[in-house]
Amino acid sequence: MEIYVDGGCRGNGKPGSKGAAAAVFRRKWGKHDYWTRVLPRYPPPTNQRAEITAIIIALEQALEEYDNLNGTPYLDVKIYSDSKYAVGCMNEWVYKWVQNGWRNAAGYEVANRDLIEKASNLDDRLKEEGKVQYIWIPREENEDADRYCNEAMDNDEEDDDDDDDDYYI
Repeated sequence: MEIYVDGGCRGNGKPGSKGAAAAVFRRKWGKHDYWTRVLPRYPPPTNQRAEITAIIIALEQALEEYDNLNGTPYLDVKIYSDSKYAVGCMNEWVYKWVQNGWRNAAGYEVANRDLIEKASNLDDRLKEEGKVQYIWIPREENEDADRYCNEAMDNDEEDDDDDDDDYYI
C-alpha cells in the first residue's frame, strides 16, 4: 500500500483556527481513494496535530483494508509525508519519548502526546501484519493529499458560514 498524507491548519494554534488532514491511497492505473478529517476545535488545531492526524487516518484505513482482504498477506505499507516532524515522530522520536516517560529532550511533556500515542498504537497493530515505513517527500510530490486537506478546510469554513445563517437575533 502506498499512502500519501498531509495535514494543514489555518490560524495555527490560535482561537478559531481550522485544521484538517487527508490520506490518499494510490491504486493501480493512476486511480486513488482518499479520506479526510476536520480537526476538533479543542485543543486548538495546529499544523503538527493535523500532520499526525493524517498519519492516524492512513493507519486506520490500512488496517481496515487489511481486514477486508481475503487471506492474510504480508503487508508492505509506505506512508509518504511532507512533514519532517510527523516522519520523525513515527520513525525515531516516539521510541525515545516512551523510554523517557513522554518527556522531550528538554524535560517537558511531549506536545501532541495524545495523537502520537494513538498513531504509535495503530502502527504497532499494523506492524503485526507486515512492514510500515514513513518516508519524507518534498511538498511538490504530495499534491493530491494537500488538495484534499485544503478542500476539507474549505468545506468546514462553508459549513461554519451556513451555521451563522441559521441563527437570527
